[in-house]
Amino acid sequence: MFITEEDYKVVIGEQALKVITQTSETNRLNAEMEAQEEISGYLRPRYDCTALFAAEGEERNRLVVMYTCDIALYHMASALPQKMGSEIRKERYDRAIEWLKGVQAGKIVPDLPPATNADGEAAGSGIKWNAQKKLRHNW
Repeated sequence: MFITEEDYKVVIGEQALKVITQTSETNRLNAEMEAQEEISGYLRPRYDCTALFAAEGEERNRLVVMYTCDIALYHMASALPQKMGSEIRKERYDRAIEWLKGVQAGKIVPDLPPATNADGEAAGSGIKWNAQKKLRHNW
């Protein structure tokens, strides 16, 4: 898995994590998969999300790890009764989405593996070169 239990310790305490996950490994894994897909929706046009989420250990981008944890925790907290601790989760979720939108717009350029097309060239540069057929006016 891309996210480990140790990664959550940066954004939430151990006891709070147990409460939010409702001590269910399945709840946590589902929320992580949802978070990865949500992140991929923003990054997929320019970055290789398969390679991004296949990375392990120190090869992972630390910001993506943190934001994946934040988004997963937001989804898990949404299922809690009385929305316990939802203010901080919502704030961190909004911050993660803001960062993803900045990356998507090209204002933020993280160190992530670029998406490539079938020829192995970088895809998603946002620039498409094209020309009109040359006009010949013979009078």
